[in-house]
Amino acid sequence: MQTGHCAMDTTTTLPAMIEDIPGLGRLYAPAGNATVPHVLVLHGSEGAWSGFAHLQAAIFAACGIAALPFGYSVGGNLWNAGQIENVPLERTASALEALRSRPRSTGKVGVYGVSRGAEHALLLAVMMATDITLHAPDAIAVHAPPDVICGAFDAREWRDPGDPGWQAWDPARRAWTWKGSSEALLPTQPIEIERYPGALLISAGEKDTTWSSVMSKRLADRFAAGGRTAEQLLFPEEGHVLSAKATMLRDKHVSAFFAQHLAKQ
Repeated sequence: MQTGHCAMDTTTTLPAMIEDIPGLGRLYAPAGNATVPHVLVLHGSEGAWSGFAHLQAAIFAACGIAALPFGYSVGGNLWNAGQIENVPLERTASALEALRSRPRSTGKVGVYGVSRGAEHALLLAVMMATDITLHAPDAIAVHAPPDVICGAFDAREWRDPGDPGWQAWDPARRAWTWKGSSEALLPTQPIEIERYPGALLISAGEKDTTWSSVMSKRLADRFAAGGRTAEQLLFPEEGHVLSAKATMLRDKHVSAFFAQHLAKQ
């Protein structure tokens, strides 16, 4: 069956299989026992409880990809997004490795993130790629990413429309840590995506007033400086949150990207 979001024909039937995995979250997978690509889905500042990451995971499952929304925000509940502050990236790395070892996994895993989740995905890829004890993600896809490390986010301080912005960042408050330290993850430092050796897809709306698409283009240039080419999907008339038509096009491209780069060899 071919769906409106998928770039490939699949034999998937809806609804997809849903499984709660202790310590990780809820896995959305195509029905059946066939080997399939596995992807970790990282939410943005809307938090783990908003449901957007679960919707994305269900779309991936309908396209033949098993996906797990990974809740990493600190605190929060159904009424509050929680904080992105001192988030331990090694916990996400452990979740990724758990996905890699799933019985239906191809042995390759990917990460998909949007906005702050995109930042999370990029930093995770860099930190894992530069740690010889770890196996970096095989493919990363991000939408509306920043190209620098951002400061901490606290949903309780969100009162006005628009992102708090650079001027609101307190450099003493760090969003991310790696193995107990934030010294390698200081706000405003460029994300060194050129150090990541895997496949990369970057999408963005060129009228995004939250994260400028210029940052996406800089990321692609930085990646090219490392000797690789990122797939780019830019929407000239779209903002931070895509329209339904653009969302379907993006999902089609991202699903095809993961299907290609996470296939069993």
